[in-house]
Amino acid sequence: MFHKLTIVGHVGRTAEMRVTPNGKEVTSFSVACQDGFGDNKKTIWYNVEAWGKTAEICNQYVQKGMLVLVDGRLKPDATTGNPRIWNDNSGTARSSFEVVANEVRFLSKVEQSAVTSDEEPF
Repeated sequence: MFHKLTIVGHVGRTAEMRVTPNGKEVTSFSVACQDGFGDNKKTIWYNVEAWGKTAEICNQYVQKGMLVLVDGRLKPDATTGNPRIWNDNSGTARSSFEVVANEVRFLSKVEQSAVTSDEEPF
């Protein structure tokens, strides 16, 4: 089985890097993509995680507002296989799309370049 996801959008949250207990770097940031036209336009948010060398570079360059292309795969909720679902502070059900990035291209604010991950997060 194989699936691939490519998104182009603006970064909504500047990249933040952390190190897992087993010493692997992971960087997280959010990307907003537009879907539809005119009055039917909606914003879809994706939470992106990058690993290894890609994580290091994203942590250094990804900033709120910049345009990026993320090529990767959806990361389903481990228990359901669906998008992650939770309740916000008001009790309203929310969901999120989680993406594991294989490649991140910087389309604004930095010279155009590509970063490719050669490591799997597991």
